[in-house]
Amino acid sequence: MTLRCLLPLIAATFLCSGSVSVARQPKRPSQPKPTATQPVQPQWKLFTAPDGRFTILMPGMPQRETQTQKTYMGVINLEIFVAQPPKQQVAYLVTYNDFPHSYGQMANPQEILNKAQLMALKTTKSNLVRQRNIRSSNGHPGKEIEYVNSGGKITKNRMYVAEGRLYQVMAITTRKQHKTLARTITGYLNSFTVVLKK
Repeated sequence: MTLRCLLPLIAATFLCSGSVSVARQPKRPSQPKPTATQPVQPQWKLFTAPDGRFTILMPGMPQRETQTQKTYMGVINLEIFVAQPPKQQVAYLVTYNDFPHSYGQMANPQEILNKAQLMALKTTKSNLVRQRNIRSSNGHPGKEIEYVNSGGKITKNRMYVAEGRLYQVMAITTRKQHKTLARTITGYLNSFTVVLKK
C-alpha cells in the first residue's frame, strides 16, 4: 500500500467537492531489507504537528503532503501525514484542513462531521460498517466511522472539529491485517490529542 495509492482515499474523506490533483511524489531512497535478526516491528514515537496543534503516536516519522483545494468555501489547504510500517499492509494517517474564519464560526460541528462522513463513503464507494459520536480528550465534538471499500480495504476514521479545523485520524488496512492489528489501531486512535491554542 503506497502513498500514491492512499492519496485518493485520503482526499475522498475531505469535506468538499471537486477533484484533487496529486503532485508527483519524490522517489524515496531505498532502505536496506531487514535481515532475520532485525525486528520488523515499528518503533512508536510521539509525533507533534509542525504547528504544534496535535500530538499522536506514530510508527516512525510520517511523510507529509500538502494539497491545495478549491471549494465552495474558498481555497483550502489539506495537510496529510502518513506512516507505513514495513512488512505490514497498513497506513496510519492524520489529515486536517482549516476552514475560512467565517465558515468556521457559522457551521454546526455535527453538520461538518456528517458531510465528511457522506463524502468519505461516496467517493471511496465504501459501505459503512459502524459509526458513533465521540469527543476528543479535551471535549471537541467528533465521530468515529468504520467502512470497507470495494477492494476490501478497511478504514477506521475518527473525525474531530476543533477551533476552526477538521481533523481526521485514520488507519487503512486489509481485512487480514485488520484482525491482527485491531488493538494497535485502537491504541493509535486513542493517542490523538488536540493541543488547544494559547
